[in-house]
Amino acid sequence: MTDSGAPRSTPEEPWPVRVVSQKLSAWIGKLGWVWVDGQVAQISRRPGAATVFLTLRDPSADLSLTVTTNRDVLDAGAPELADGARVLLHAKPEFYAARGTLSLRADEIRQVGLGELLARLEKLKKLLAAEGLFDRSRKRRPPFLPNRIGLITGRASAAERDVLTNAQRRWPAVQFRTVNVAVQGPTAVPQILDALKVLDADPGIDVIVLARGGGGVEDLLPFSDEALCRAVFGCRTPVVSAIGHETDIPLVDYVADLRASTPTDAAKRIVPDLGEETRLIRMARDRLDRAVTGLVERESQRLDASRSRPALARPEVLIDQRNTEVTALRDRAGRCVDHRLGTAAGDLRHTVARLRALSPAATLHRGYAIVQRADGHVVRASAEVAAGDPLRVRLAEGELTAIVEP
Repeated sequence: MTDSGAPRSTPEEPWPVRVVSQKLSAWIGKLGWVWVDGQVAQISRRPGAATVFLTLRDPSADLSLTVTTNRDVLDAGAPELADGARVLLHAKPEFYAARGTLSLRADEIRQVGLGELLARLEKLKKLLAAEGLFDRSRKRRPPFLPNRIGLITGRASAAERDVLTNAQRRWPAVQFRTVNVAVQGPTAVPQILDALKVLDADPGIDVIVLARGGGGVEDLLPFSDEALCRAVFGCRTPVVSAIGHETDIPLVDYVADLRASTPTDAAKRIVPDLGEETRLIRMARDRLDRAVTGLVERESQRLDASRSRPALARPEVLIDQRNTEVTALRDRAGRCVDHRLGTAAGDLRHTVARLRALSPAATLHRGYAIVQRADGHVVRASAEVAAGDPLRVRLAEGELTAIVEP
């Protein structure tokens, strides 16, 4: 990049190395003095030399810069400075053309104290919480029995031994893929990030355990790094934090899907106990056997009770009972009909007898006769006829014709 009016290099007119170095130095010098935050990876104090060399590393990335400063500046601002300390320095970038290297020249160095570190962590904690990284609703439950467990821990550490030993004691067939990293110091965060990326990309890993065997507040600073917290939040695989501490909780504990108090506790929480599960299966099987046996016995009793009923034991009894009932009803109906017919016949005879007794024919049979005029009027008195009137005399058998004489 050059100014619009500055000459450009061409194949015909290339710039010498010294010109390129000068221009680089000029551009870098334009940055001016800046405040830089980092972690001291190495301090080089040469006896009798007034210049001190520092290697300043980014806490979250595998990047470092060389810092030069005067011994008096270092003694005034951070006399007890040691490897791994967090510092804040006022420096100006410089490009050394002779060696082609970039470094920072510091005129003020401040060692970040524990109180300031904790204040920074509290501020970061509020920021991450506001973004939802601590939300319990997004946390995933590790599988009941993971097929393979990814373990990120220090090499040959007590944390690694505790996780592997306790997990295999609980479930001997459990499988691990262990990635050893630095768990403190300036290289811890970049190595943990790389290991986390590798394990999260492995489709055979069902859960990732991030383990460390405790330590002081400064030792646990890598596990409160913002980049690490965001990486854990972005993992597709459930992450278990097992830092092994109780008083000081690093921020990764809030982001992880599951927090274990110690590496041993992590092994207990991600792997079931084979003996306990066998006991539970045996108890469940016993309960199932009792339930099935009870059900079979109850159904057998119901079947026996059903078979003992007359309808199933002797079905002909019901037919005989119904036959007897039908016969009795039929006999009863016959008697009722006969009685009704007999009563009706007697009533009919009595009615006929009374009818006959009241019939005029019966009177005629006793010797009486019915005298009628020609118009059919029954003569009841002599005054009703006159001399010469023809009369009709009806007898019990036949009838006569008569004339009234004077």
